[in-house]
Amino acid sequence: MALNSSRYNSMISKQEHMTLERKGEPNEQTEIVLARWGTRFWAWLVDFIIVTAAFEILFAIAYAPLAFTQGINGNAPPPIWLGQVRYAIQSLMFFAYWTYFESTSGQSIGKKLLKIKTTDMAGNLADTKSVAIQSFGKSFILPLDVLLGWIFTNDKRQRLLSRAANTIVIKTAEEVMMKKEVEEGGGNSSPNVQYKKD
Repeated sequence: MALNSSRYNSMISKQEHMTLERKGEPNEQTEIVLARWGTRFWAWLVDFIIVTAAFEILFAIAYAPLAFTQGINGNAPPPIWLGQVRYAIQSLMFFAYWTYFESTSGQSIGKKLLKIKTTDMAGNLADTKSVAIQSFGKSFILPLDVLLGWIFTNDKRQRLLSRAANTIVIKTAEEVMMKKEVEEGGGNSSPNVQYKKD
């Protein structure tokens, strides 16, 4: 009788273990589709146009009194420091723009239009500190950030500071599902995080 009870308990334990595996605790696999560099460029370009247009309007308003003074003084050339201040303010606007949108929803306006988003390495919304680190790279040192990313971190399509911040850019779930329906007619994702390039 004790032997039968022991076998029964063993069978129940095995069934519970199998149920946990089916429910994904902890072995459920998530497939993350990494966004293409080209798609990310178009999203960046949309953001660049939006922020630059806003900056030019604000700069024109702020610069109007100085321009009027220069006109009175015989159209004197603008001071050298003006270009440096202009670059710093514009870069700070980009930094604030990307940090705000990508820390709250993972998507800037450009990313929403292109159906991609910034996430942590597990595909979840990245924290503000991580977003700020990767936003600094594309706001102030974008060419260097991208070039070093291509050289050292191209397996997950990360810029250098994206790798430092442990962030990636992925296709949104809706976009992935639409592509699956077209190519495969649907399907479930696989066990742990698996990265797939679009």
